[in-house]
Amino acid sequence: MDFKLVSQYQPTGDQPEAIAQILKGFEDGQECCTLQGVTGSGKTFTMANVIQSMGRPTLVLSHNKTLAAQLYGEFRNFFPDNAVEYFVSYYDYYQPEAYLPATDTYIEKDLSINDQIEKMRLATTATLLSGRRDVIVVSSVSCLYGIGNPADFHANTLTLTVGQIINHKQILYRLVDALYTRTELELTPATFRVKGETIDIMSAFGGNCYRILFFDDEIEAIYSIDPISGHKLEQLEQVNIFPANLFVTTKERIAEAISQIYIDMGKQIAFFEKEGRAVEAKRIKQRVEYDLEMIKELGYCPGIENYSRYFDGRQAGTRPFCLLDYFPEDFLLIIDESHVTVPQVRAMFGGDKARKENLVEYGFRLPAAKDNRPLRFEEFEALTGTTLYVSATPADYEIIRSEGSIVEQIIRPTGLIDPPMEVRNATNQMDDLIEQIVQRAQRDEKVIVTTLTKRSAEDLATYFDRMGIRCRYIHSDIDTLERVEILENLRAGMFDVLIGVNLLREGLDLPEVSLVAIIDADKEGMLRNVRAITQIAGRAARHANGLVIMYANTITKTMIASIEESNRRRDKQIRYNMEHQMMPRKAHKSGSTQELISPQTEAQNIHAEQLLSYDTKADIDTLIAQAQSDMERAAKSLDFLAAARYRDLMYELQKQKEQGAK
Repeated sequence: MDFKLVSQYQPTGDQPEAIAQILKGFEDGQECCTLQGVTGSGKTFTMANVIQSMGRPTLVLSHNKTLAAQLYGEFRNFFPDNAVEYFVSYYDYYQPEAYLPATDTYIEKDLSINDQIEKMRLATTATLLSGRRDVIVVSSVSCLYGIGNPADFHANTLTLTVGQIINHKQILYRLVDALYTRTELELTPATFRVKGETIDIMSAFGGNCYRILFFDDEIEAIYSIDPISGHKLEQLEQVNIFPANLFVTTKERIAEAISQIYIDMGKQIAFFEKEGRAVEAKRIKQRVEYDLEMIKELGYCPGIENYSRYFDGRQAGTRPFCLLDYFPEDFLLIIDESHVTVPQVRAMFGGDKARKENLVEYGFRLPAAKDNRPLRFEEFEALTGTTLYVSATPADYEIIRSEGSIVEQIIRPTGLIDPPMEVRNATNQMDDLIEQIVQRAQRDEKVIVTTLTKRSAEDLATYFDRMGIRCRYIHSDIDTLERVEILENLRAGMFDVLIGVNLLREGLDLPEVSLVAIIDADKEGMLRNVRAITQIAGRAARHANGLVIMYANTITKTMIASIEESNRRRDKQIRYNMEHQMMPRKAHKSGSTQELISPQTEAQNIHAEQLLSYDTKADIDTLIAQAQSDMERAAKSLDFLAAARYRDLMYELQKQKEQGAK
């Protein structure tokens, strides 16, 4: 099936030229290309058009879960008839196993797995192995961590066809090998139920249920069924039942693995005894023997991933299998916000290696644990082919890899131009900044202030509170869901100023922000280089009255370069608008309209739509239950902003119930 892009918009501005240049570069045999697009220029829409034209399975790589979820939602809207999958870390909480020699402290691994994301990861691998070409996978860098051997995953996939001759007991054994569980009660994901010569199976992901009917040893019919009522929905000719875990393996390989683990345990014990380290020798013997007993009895043990090399059949020192191994060789890789994502990929291996070396050195793990790791950067490069880097500020690596194939996208479909950048003396910066904030608050516009440290962000928020300015701060100590809530509250008009450090850069889509104030703009460093300042300034690029103020005591070369680049883009944007008689329109978040409405009106409209969607004749308890159901459904769909709105509605209904009771 081909990709089919669905959108009410057509490429405009310099999007058509950017799309054509990227496609021509790849057609001419270029392996890498860079799309340098300003904030709000529709880079995601350009990416979607490139995907449709190239027609290859595509991996879109993002540097964090929040942006990956945003991209996933956008691509699902663009390609509703194609397979758009989501693959991120399934840990809600993860404390890795570690040993601190200085204090002789061993830290046990602790984790909490998100079942919904685990199902989505399984769906991703199953879709890729199904042979479909119209696949888009949106992923964080967790796709570079080790998962099961795709050959073993494929070997444990059960394909059933009408007319197939197979003993139904053999199917049951195959389902157990694929880590499915037999039940006599309600079907849940990765379970099956047997009644006579009928087998009902619920897949490990997606909620699909199948009924397999036998006549003796022949499959007579296959149906998709409703898991609750058991009613037949559709008759099928064939069905694939995929394993319930990414780390599934074969019985033969398990036997070989256990044998090899015993051998390597003996070698490690002998090594420690030769070194006179009896404590470590005893420790590794007890740990491995306990793990092996659990594997023999239950098929798994805590920390089984540390033995992945044995179960994958890999040699020592070889890289683990990862999601990239599930893609065909000609897949398209798109790296979003590449100036951040690429360094993150480069750094993953080093951090993992340092932790594992201590565990091995002090007898907590066999040396094979070091082969359960993320990819080295050179291994990642070897697995990738056709690559599109996407960034407003590409780094030197992307530019070099693209060999001069840099496609610029400056014109915004909304007609908005880059905000002007001003430099103001830092001597009276607080008085000047407060004056600017008050002016914008009166016009119902929002302000972002960036500082250099978390402490200064918190102190500035405290000062603004004393001055009567409605503000919030945001930094890495604030958890993901609370950050989403803070951003939504800013858009809803609950406060006027958002203060932060480096989190106020890539991916923040806040059309209400008309002013970005950069404190200590002359302090050269990672947070105040040309790329950082350009990204920060981009947060004001979605407002017609956008302005960037840099408070400083001196004007640095970095500040000059940022201003010159901004002026170059502004000149091009203004000329385009004049030539095409385009009036700037306020930008809105992806999927929303581009009408000129205030944030407060927008919030009221959303709230009114929510209230109208509920049956006003129903009792208050029913309304509360419905709002809660909608909130949970939105959270499972990773639409955290919608989930927050339904939560607020639920709270309001609960408040009305309490007032009515009084």
